[in-house]
Amino acid sequence: MFRNYLKIAWRNLVRNKVYSAINIGGLAVGMAVAMLIGLWVWDELSFNKHHRNYDRIAQVRELGISKDGRRYSNTSLPYPLAAELKNNYQRFFKHILIANDPYEYILTTGEMKLTQKGQFIEAGAPEMLTLTMLKGTWAGLADPHSILLSASAATALFGNEDPMGKPVNINADMVANVTGVYLDLPQNSEFHPIKFFAPFNLWTSANPWVKEQQWNNWFLSIYAQVQPNTNFDQISAIIKNSEINQIKNLADGQEQLARQPQIALLPMSRWHLYGSYYVDDNGPVQLVWLIGLIGAFVLLLACINFMNLSTARSVKRAKEVGIRKAVGSLRGQLVSQFFSESFLVVLLAFVLSLLLVGGSLPWFNDIADKQLTIPWTTSLFWLTCLLFVLATGFAAGSYPALYLSSFQPVKVLKGVVIPGRFAAVPRKLLIVLQFTVSVTLVIGTLLVYRQIQHAKNRPIGYDKAGLLMVEKKTADFNGKQELLRSELKNTGMVVEVAESRSSPTGITMWNGGFSQKGTAFDCPNGCGTLPVSPEYGQTVGWQFVEGRDFSKALATDSSGFIINESFAKLLGLKTPVGRRVTWSPGHRPPKTYTVLGVVKDMVALSPYTPTIPTVFFLEDNYSWINIRLNPAISASEALPKIEAVFKKLIPTAPFDYKFADQEYAAKFAAEERIGTLALVFTILAIFISCLGVFGLASFMAEARTKEIGVRKVLGASVLNLWGLLSQDFVVLVGIAVGIATPIAYYFLNSWLQKYDYRTELSWWIFAVSGAGALAITLLTVSFQSIKAALMNPVKSLRSE
Repeated sequence: MFRNYLKIAWRNLVRNKVYSAINIGGLAVGMAVAMLIGLWVWDELSFNKHHRNYDRIAQVRELGISKDGRRYSNTSLPYPLAAELKNNYQRFFKHILIANDPYEYILTTGEMKLTQKGQFIEAGAPEMLTLTMLKGTWAGLADPHSILLSASAATALFGNEDPMGKPVNINADMVANVTGVYLDLPQNSEFHPIKFFAPFNLWTSANPWVKEQQWNNWFLSIYAQVQPNTNFDQISAIIKNSEINQIKNLADGQEQLARQPQIALLPMSRWHLYGSYYVDDNGPVQLVWLIGLIGAFVLLLACINFMNLSTARSVKRAKEVGIRKAVGSLRGQLVSQFFSESFLVVLLAFVLSLLLVGGSLPWFNDIADKQLTIPWTTSLFWLTCLLFVLATGFAAGSYPALYLSSFQPVKVLKGVVIPGRFAAVPRKLLIVLQFTVSVTLVIGTLLVYRQIQHAKNRPIGYDKAGLLMVEKKTADFNGKQELLRSELKNTGMVVEVAESRSSPTGITMWNGGFSQKGTAFDCPNGCGTLPVSPEYGQTVGWQFVEGRDFSKALATDSSGFIINESFAKLLGLKTPVGRRVTWSPGHRPPKTYTVLGVVKDMVALSPYTPTIPTVFFLEDNYSWINIRLNPAISASEALPKIEAVFKKLIPTAPFDYKFADQEYAAKFAAEERIGTLALVFTILAIFISCLGVFGLASFMAEARTKEIGVRKVLGASVLNLWGLLSQDFVVLVGIAVGIATPIAYYFLNSWLQKYDYRTELSWWIFAVSGAGALAITLLTVSFQSIKAALMNPVKSLRSE
């Protein structure tokens, strides 16, 4: 019996090639989209699960209330906190590990110099992270002069040689011996970018200032592995006052206590999708569910097409159903037959979707910045696919099966095919649903791109074009500032050179403790404090609102501030130039500075947030070299000559440079990725919707062939007939636009609120989306409508 069902289903597919192609093609596209999104969502939800201690690893964080009243969660912590936890709370933990933030370092062995991101961490890290050791053991960091390399870093440094026991210089001021090689961590691990681990004590030996830091400097990370059968929340409740108890009696303790800091554990399961600085922000998990919802809707649209075309063509199958029932077929048998047809279509679509996914996965990985693969050898994948096919087949075939099998044979064989005046209502509702989803996606995509463009058009306060940035990663840079500047300018490739603590595209120092005439004023979350050399302003091209730049000729400028507009607003003075500001950061003696000038706000952090109030001052504490290229010479010509100077003067470091405009553009990467994914899926959703409309329009034109012929004989024009066949679809799409508009407005307005610097939700976005949907619908329907209207009425009426 089942074989007979499949044979009939196959014959129906072959007989109706156009409708079969629309059904199978539409479902295949929908399933391919759902599969790609499913792989992406799974990758996001399984982040960090590669680590076998995943359920027991946490990062220590500080919870508190910022000066602007928002609840925050900070994972940068003071150095003494680690000792406090180890001394008084060790019984709850298997490991408490202090580490610096991952950073790029220069690894040198022989003539090979390589820049790699690494982290200095305590000895228990390999065991806690369950690194897969290819050489050596988890105890590899026990030696204070050791280093564990990832397999890729070991190959890059030593080629095919055995690296074990060989020395590696780190930034030319630390020497370590290779004690282990571990398998590179997968991309969906927070530690994936880290290509080497070295002992924390090795880092402090080169940076002795670290161990002198007290409770007023937050700059380190603390990782913890809790004991078995313990609870993160319970331990957090026990250790919450471990910082407060220590800062109560500090000189600046009252200011710190105002933040109401509490220490808590952030489980590894929440690092990736919930790791937002502000506690009330949901984090990236919203994006995961949003993309997942889009995938579900695209698949739903494909299923709707199948339902619509199957029910619309019920007239063609009505007599078949009537005859089958008349000769004794039970309704259950008819339901089984129609479900078998549905599952055959879904199975063919599934095979086609696998081919589509396989072909598009490299492109999708490039857009999504992933390394996704189809897990062919995983039983869970095939079980999921089986359930996926069954669920889709049931969803797509349920309505046609139940609807067609309900026809009464007496009425059908008499010619009364349509059971009631509202038979077409379900199809119309499904079309409205299709275009409601499609129009909502169009509106969302337009808004995402508008928000990105709005941020890109934001004035950034300096000239990023032709600005080169080089980080000073070794001590070999020390004392060579003027020589390097002179040599670079002598090449003719460079206009100016300056140094700074942070790059123009980032701020790494925040401080408080500012006062004016004895009255303290606070930045909401700390002010940016940026040491620069006197040539900094000329190099980056900052723009003065009032006052003047630093001058080497004036020794008093060593006690001068240049402030940005945001800092000037904090001062609350109409003419801040010439005023004196006292700075008492706590970790250095108080000093009074004179405001020399005010510059326009420079966007150094996120382009979507307000600019940080920032002060610039002269101090020999620099980490970056900023180079303004000669605009009359191409970068391709300038770079080799600049590199030659660096190799001559700084032989211990490779010439690693960054362009300011590229670094700034990278700040938009996440939003642009969302926009691109949304655009692709929106186009596919519209394509699937149009496939369904095309199929229905084709069926309606076929069903009304004789009516069209009669109308033409009675004098109806092609335009009249086109309007007749198109008006129903236009009305349905218009209703969909009316429904989609308030839905999109509600959700997108909420999405915009998370950006401090945001665009407006303009009316034209809704108008363009609605007009576009109507235009696409008319184009889709018009092909079949005009084709039917142009048909010779003699042919259409011949059977009469």
